[in-house]
Amino acid sequence: MRASNRQERAQEIRAIPVHGIADVKPGDSLAEIVLGAATSCKLQFSAGDILVLKHKIVAKAEGRIIRLDSVKPSRRALATARRNNSDARSIELALREARRVLRDKHVLITETQHGFVCANSGVDVSNVDGGESAALLPLDPDATAAKIHRKLKKLTGVHIPVIISDSFGRAWRQGLVDVAIGVAGMKVLRDYRGRRDDYGYTLHATEQAVADELAAMAGLVSGKDARVPACIIRGYAYPLGSGNARQLVRATDKDLFR
Repeated sequence: MRASNRQERAQEIRAIPVHGIADVKPGDSLAEIVLGAATSCKLQFSAGDILVLKHKIVAKAEGRIIRLDSVKPSRRALATARRNNSDARSIELALREARRVLRDKHVLITETQHGFVCANSGVDVSNVDGGESAALLPLDPDATAAKIHRKLKKLTGVHIPVIISDSFGRAWRQGLVDVAIGVAGMKVLRDYRGRRDDYGYTLHATEQAVADELAAMAGLVSGKDARVPACIIRGYAYPLGSGNARQLVRATDKDLFR
């Protein structure tokens, strides 16, 4: 078992940006667009590759872009915006997307319909159209990832796991990190429970959120303003099996902050 652990640490992993993806429009096939851009970059998908897509490109393809001038803020949105010095229209969209509000002081923290706990229900006005519109999270990111995964398999003949990512804050740490909000084609957790470490200690509570770590790795390549919404992860021996991003959401009774 110790040899196996050393083998996992020795993997050489690459994050390869897919350049040349033009603005996406509602109804566009992301699998076809990414494959076309990859081909133009002389990239070819290989067995073992993982595709990571930024959620904004998915929002555009699914028509989840809302013009802010079409949004009429409610009284609650107006009051929250005044208190937090934020845009009442974005707050209104966040309230509509929320299952419940967990905090509305300084920053609006909500639980989305998907079960994600994040700022402003994931509503984002950056990198959309100069701040005139907002991108909402996909309605079902796991289903979207599965759809793209199946299409890529049909087009390439290769099993390519798909991760849809978004930037989340963290309760214990400063700064944003990309995490997986939609996954298809791989397990999202690697379970080390029951294994022995290099010193013979039996691990009891170690589950590695590999889908989140891969999303974060892709985030370093894609950046926040590089216009690279797709990235290929190559060289990582991902855990085989079916999984989805819902499995990464901690149950409410085990959540230290709810």
